[in-house]
Amino acid sequence: MFSALEQAKKAKIAEGFLRQASSEQKNKFLLLLADLLEENIPKILVENKKDLSDTVDFTPAIIRRLQLSEDSIKGIAEGVKSIAKAEDPVGKEAGSWVRPNGLKIIKTRVPIGVIACIFESRPNVIVDIAALCVKSGNAAILRGGKEAQHSNDFLMSIIKQTLVKTDFPEDAVQQLEDRRYEAVDDLIQLDEYLDLVIPRGRESLIKSISAKAKVPVIKHMRGLCHAYVDSEADVDKAIRIVVNAKTSNPATCNSIETTLVHQAVADQIMPRLIQELSDRNVEIRGCPRTQKYSSKVLPATEEDWSAEYLDLILAVKIVDSFEEAISHIQKYSSGLTDSIITENKTKQEKFIRAIDSATVLVNASNRFTDGGEFGLGAEIGISTSRIHMRGPMGLEDLTVCRYVVIGNGQVRE
Repeated sequence: MFSALEQAKKAKIAEGFLRQASSEQKNKFLLLLADLLEENIPKILVENKKDLSDTVDFTPAIIRRLQLSEDSIKGIAEGVKSIAKAEDPVGKEAGSWVRPNGLKIIKTRVPIGVIACIFESRPNVIVDIAALCVKSGNAAILRGGKEAQHSNDFLMSIIKQTLVKTDFPEDAVQQLEDRRYEAVDDLIQLDEYLDLVIPRGRESLIKSISAKAKVPVIKHMRGLCHAYVDSEADVDKAIRIVVNAKTSNPATCNSIETTLVHQAVADQIMPRLIQELSDRNVEIRGCPRTQKYSSKVLPATEEDWSAEYLDLILAVKIVDSFEEAISHIQKYSSGLTDSIITENKTKQEKFIRAIDSATVLVNASNRFTDGGEFGLGAEIGISTSRIHMRGPMGLEDLTVCRYVVIGNGQVRE
């Protein structure tokens, strides 16, 4: 077993190879990886069942995040193929100009370097990160949660096999071999070899890594997301969006946890919305005015407005005004994704300006906040940080700009 330091040193060497790799080389890796994932579906499912066999203490949300199926693995492979088809961001010009002295200044994109990603539950993440990092020229060190260890180990073996078969350094993508929690702390302090840390998981995990890391951290904070149904919302549209944003996959960070409904449309919205959510086994926790519409609605507490359920539970509040809705979201939102449903263009613009979340949606489900849905192929995370970038992080977001200066003997006087 190699230490975190030894693995980081190996990753730094591999990163030197990756930043020089051609698009053709990188795409060859990705297409073979996709093929091997599909060829190994039965074996992947066997390993995934081992993880699922010990889920006594897991919530339904964690089980949903952990479970793979034939279709979901095919979806992961398709995501890898879409990354292969995507434009290579490395070397892409962000701008160029010529100075009066004849110097040509080129702003161009280059890889970040060595990226560590600490994540939980989702086995697909290990493939997504490997694919995105190789295509963007970055080396990666990954550490998944113990709940997905069998799945992650087997998926990593496929990644390693693909690296070797396509003549990439085997250390270009690594799992942290030391499984102790202390090893994570060791890794994120190796600022001589590591360039970025991206944690994905519980809020406590992200806060711990942010407090201890000596390298930059891009946070993927919890998803306490809102949908606000305005007084000028299309009723059918609003109900469809809210139901989808809660029930299509409640275990994801981009599902809504709170719905705010303007009192002017509450009589039209609430009876139907409560019924449709109840039909889908959603537990509704509502304010006193919401409770009046159905005995199925449980009383909401102050804690409910701050809760990330990641489950079939929704907090619902009737508000008196657009301004009250804005104030509520500003107070409780985690800053990941919030939406408004309204036909009023002025209110749409005001909402976009007032809500300082990584993604703001108008008349669309919060569930679209996703790298795949944005056409990025996949994402390494959804950044809620206020540096580098915010929202789903795709290929281009795994590069930074630097300057290349082309001269013909110029010197500075």
